[in-house]
Amino acid sequence: MTEGLSARGLERTIDWKQGLAIAIGVPLLILPSIGYFAGYLWSFAIIVWGLSVLQGFMQNIAYGELATVFPDASGLPGISQKVFKSGNNNIHYTRGSLIGGFSAWSYWFAWNPVLAIFAILVGSYLKGLLPALDGFSEFQLSLFSGLVIFSLLIIINSRGLSTGATLGTVLMFLSFAPLAIITLAPFATGDFVLANITGSWLPTDWSWDGPHILMLLGIFAMAQWSACAWETAAIYGPEYKRPHSDVPKALFVCGGICMVTFVLVQTAVTGTLGIEGILAEPLSPMLPVARMTLGPTGTYVSIIMLITAMILIMQTAYLGSSRAMYSLAIEGNLPRIFGRINARGTPVFAMIVIGLFNLILICMKTPTAILAASAIGYVCANGISLFAYVKARTDPQLAVLNRPFKAPRGWKNVALLFGLFNLPLCLAGVIYLNSQESGWKATWVGFLVLASYLPLWLYSQREASMQKQSPGEAPFEEK
Repeated sequence: MTEGLSARGLERTIDWKQGLAIAIGVPLLILPSIGYFAGYLWSFAIIVWGLSVLQGFMQNIAYGELATVFPDASGLPGISQKVFKSGNNNIHYTRGSLIGGFSAWSYWFAWNPVLAIFAILVGSYLKGLLPALDGFSEFQLSLFSGLVIFSLLIIINSRGLSTGATLGTVLMFLSFAPLAIITLAPFATGDFVLANITGSWLPTDWSWDGPHILMLLGIFAMAQWSACAWETAAIYGPEYKRPHSDVPKALFVCGGICMVTFVLVQTAVTGTLGIEGILAEPLSPMLPVARMTLGPTGTYVSIIMLITAMILIMQTAYLGSSRAMYSLAIEGNLPRIFGRINARGTPVFAMIVIGLFNLILICMKTPTAILAASAIGYVCANGISLFAYVKARTDPQLAVLNRPFKAPRGWKNVALLFGLFNLPLCLAGVIYLNSQESGWKATWVGFLVLASYLPLWLYSQREASMQKQSPGEAPFEEK
């Protein structure tokens, strides 16, 4: 029998190593942006990745503290809702509830499209790798890949987070081997040429004027979507056995791995192919690097394993976005059906909805356009979450709560600074970049998805009010 949230909720079944195994797919988020960033910034993209991971450390120190203050909250989505809803737990239609819920919805939209983006990349790599598939278009391969992978992930993860963590551990070893081999091989074979980097730091027409600065802010918004995303290790707070210690460990070990990986991958690809070589195959530049350094057989094996790596990051996104929907539902900020869990404590209904939504997103066909729309949600989620940290440090009711892990003194000022960097600076930058890249398509997709939260929130508040008037019915019980 499927049980409702009122009966049990998410189960504490994993430790920090298992949480890390799930979140470790984050370095793979660099793949859709290698060619895109090189097109705008040339070799300076390497610097942007390094700065973005450092930004992740600044933000995640604050998030790590909040995760130990609210150990039952599902990462950023749950924390923001609890902070802004503080003191108004039994009152509906409040501004705090709307702000916290919108932050969680923005976070959901930030992680959700990872599934569509990597399904498109899987289709692209399969098309370039297997001549037998020439009769199919990349779109057809992407749609089919998405349908198969999404279905398998729902089936596997419906058995509980510990099963998903086991899958993550297996995929981690299978995926990091090819990523490391393809990245390091050019240094061993002599195909890496430092002059490809030092001779092309920035485009020849680059100038530090208003439009270029806005463009750079937009690139930073898209970079943090990848390079700061290891905050997802905190989203399993209600499922860690010892959240006070497991969350900080999983967060910062993953961050250290990201620092090395993001900088090294962009460096290796740029130094091996040069800017012109990257732009010749911007969607899948790891493929020509593998061909150049590993030969046909090595390329075949490595790319198949790299596709496995893409399934890993899709697994990470699936678990994170489904927990975000679950968190919204149990806080009364999304219709309660999204908070239903099966007998193993998994929000399966939310996962099915996410899969269907991403099949629709695949129809946009361009992963960078989907990423750009998703980045709008990510800067909103980060900005509001950082402001939530400031509130948690200054609000008298919240400031006295126990903090097993505490950021250094004055960190609320750091959080405020990066909150303002996200909102409004990075938001303005990514909107400008979208308008230059593909018109207003990606921007409108982002805005429409985010705006759709308002009617859902109003319905959920009405639903919660009606439930309060009829307390006899268990709010999350499967019937």
